Amino acid sequence: MTAQRHAEIFALVQNNIYEVLPDVEGREIKPGDRLTDLGANSVDRAEIVMLAMEALSLHIQRVELSGVKNVGELVDALYAKSHGQ
Repeated sequence: MTAQRHAEIFALVQNNIYEVLPDVEGREIKPGDRLTDLGANSVDRAEIVMLAMEALSLHIQRVELSGVKNVGELVDALYAKSHGQ
């Protein structure tokens, strides 16, 4: 896992969170943060994921992300898919 690419994907997801959830702008987003704890409802969560997948040109079945519990796990899943794993 290249740390730089992982950090880029984390920053992308973080920016998407700020875009979809303007109330958390300026707050530090940590890998252990859950989107629901940040105030995201199911539509917000889907939008955050969709924006990240579009930016990374990924096509992931939603069911493949169903076990993702927090921001860090989402970043790990997107990273893995972006590297064909």
